[in-house]
Amino acid sequence: MDANYFDLSDDTPVYVISVAAQLSGLHPQTLRQYDRLGLVSPGRTAGRGRLYSTRDIIMLREVQRLSQEEGINLAGIKRILELETEALRLREEVLRLRAEMQMVRALIRYELPPGA
Repeated sequence: MDANYFDLSDDTPVYVISVAAQLSGLHPQTLRQYDRLGLVSPGRTAGRGRLYSTRDIIMLREVQRLSQEEGINLAGIKRILELETEALRLREEVLRLRAEMQMVRALIRYELPPGA
């Protein structure tokens, strides 16, 4: 049997707003505000209720930390999160391009006769 029987990942939205609020240490209204501002965008149920993933809970805690401990306003936090997401995307693209270049170099070495 597969170890992950339900095929759940950290991105799977499973927590209703009351549970997410309890896990993040925030009030449900704060979670709604963060959603409206685009700081954390939970999944939705068929009835349009919010469903949060483990990754969302971690993000909610980070938003709260940046706000409370670092004194950053919500607009600043949103920009930080956008930049972190873009940096991650770019790192992944660099890794992909490096692998592609490595393959191209290997093909060139294979195709060219020695000393050419």
